[in-house]
Amino acid sequence: MNRFAHLQILTKKKVKTPADLIGNTPLVELKHFPLNKGNRLFAKLEFYNLGGSVKDRLGVNILEQALLRGDIQNGTVVEATAGNTGIGLALICQQYGLKLHVYVPEKFSIEKQSIMHALGAEIVNTPTEKGMLFAREEALKFAQETGAFYTNQFESADNPSSYDKLAKEIKRDAGKVDAIVAGAGSGGTFTGLAKHFKESHRVIVEPEGSILNGGESGSHRTEGIGVEKWPVFLDKDLIDAVETISDIDAFTRVSELAQKEGLLVGSSSGAALHAALKTQENMTDSNIVVIFPDAAERYLSQQIFDIKGE
Repeated sequence: MNRFAHLQILTKKKVKTPADLIGNTPLVELKHFPLNKGNRLFAKLEFYNLGGSVKDRLGVNILEQALLRGDIQNGTVVEATAGNTGIGLALICQQYGLKLHVYVPEKFSIEKQSIMHALGAEIVNTPTEKGMLFAREEALKFAQETGAFYTNQFESADNPSSYDKLAKEIKRDAGKVDAIVAGAGSGGTFTGLAKHFKESHRVIVEPEGSILNGGESGSHRTEGIGVEKWPVFLDKDLIDAVETISDIDAFTRVSELAQKEGLLVGSSSGAALHAALKTQENMTDSNIVVIFPDAAERYLSQQIFDIKGE
């Protein structure tokens, strides 16, 4: 598939609002990595969404559902985020005239924080060493004190359902899907997809320092995935395999994707690719689909192409 086909499609149609540019991202076959006999590897390029990540789908769904229910009473929304969810929410808050407050641990990329600020979000940084759980506690406290609507991406049932359309797009474009590979931050993307691919081998991806595989919570440079406690809506029965990927492997794949495929992706995409390549080693004559959540540009300050780490 021509990887610019998505842009060609967009130039041929009119859209009513910028939010209409969320979804229908391209599915691209990766042809420059060694695969077992008959295997084909496809990447869903979610950085083609309006705000540049898979979390745009969450932003539009979680807010539109809240508005339909009348959950947003005072015009203010709050969330704890590594950045991409905040960007997705900021885009939709702007469309509906809502104010957005985001709690962001200091370590996360300055590029994502700058984009959120440009879109009108008020950013409150929390200490890196206190992790995302503390940021979530602060967001909840703000909601309780001010009456703001807490989107609560880590527990909201509207999170997994945000990816129903993503699953439909993959089925439409890939046809047969023998394995689906996706990272876990809140766990919503994987959960939403896994429910639609019950006959496929469903692989969830985490960095070292995440707890899904029974490890202890710790620091990692791979951004956008990794959990400190088990996500509320993540059903273990939906998971066929957990792949825990080191920072060095994730960053190495980021560089390889740039050099071999001309794709500039974030570190969570590198981790997902490494997991997909490991998955296909036990398969033949199979189609494997991997989700690439975002692009490299929003991580340049974090030396995204420095595979040696710190």
